[in-house]
Amino acid sequence: MTFRGTWRGLQLLVGLFLYGFSLAMMIRATLGVSPWDVLGQGGALQTGIPFGFMTNIIGVVVLILWIPLRQRPGIGTVLNVLLVGPSAEAGLALLGEPDQLWARILLFTGGLVLLAIASGLYIGARLGPGPRDGLMTGLHDRFGLPIWFVRTAIEGTVLLLGWWLGGSVGLGTVAFALLIGPMINIALPVFRIPESPRRPLDDDDVIARGPAAGGAAPAGGTAD
Repeated sequence: MTFRGTWRGLQLLVGLFLYGFSLAMMIRATLGVSPWDVLGQGGALQTGIPFGFMTNIIGVVVLILWIPLRQRPGIGTVLNVLLVGPSAEAGLALLGEPDQLWARILLFTGGLVLLAIASGLYIGARLGPGPRDGLMTGLHDRFGLPIWFVRTAIEGTVLLLGWWLGGSVGLGTVAFALLIGPMINIALPVFRIPESPRRPLDDDDVIARGPAAGGAAPAGGTAD
């Protein structure tokens, strides 16, 4: 594996771990969480399954929904499903719930900022979208619906279902909905690994590729 490939893999893993940890920070702040985490909380409350592993289960279910949409997962998609839940559980085990409101606000804000950075890291590695992002783009491609409409419909449905199951909805949920998009928009260009530049063809390349690739035949020779 090249250095570039190793770096992309490392960036993906770090981003996914930090993503899960940031979810734990916002949950411990008890100010409300993202719509998908409201669903995860509600599912955990109703089943007794720990939140992190419920996140894994939801990710698998969403990934199954990719099949009729003809979406193809990458290695980053699979690792997203496998790693975000355990890293969230690790964060929940390490972090407690602050008593003071200012500390809770600070913890939530830190979690939101960390989630934006983590998203920039794992998306910027370009090794496959997360299952939820793939569901959004798959519905957009399949039915021609606007991205904003698909995203809003998915998030709204998930939020209502999670709230009905007992998940935590609060001011943090509103803050997440309003701020996470612009924050990721800032983080993604910072961490996005660009495409590999194509090496210019030299004379040897042109000769090796032959006339079919647009090169001239060697001097004194004939083109097939």
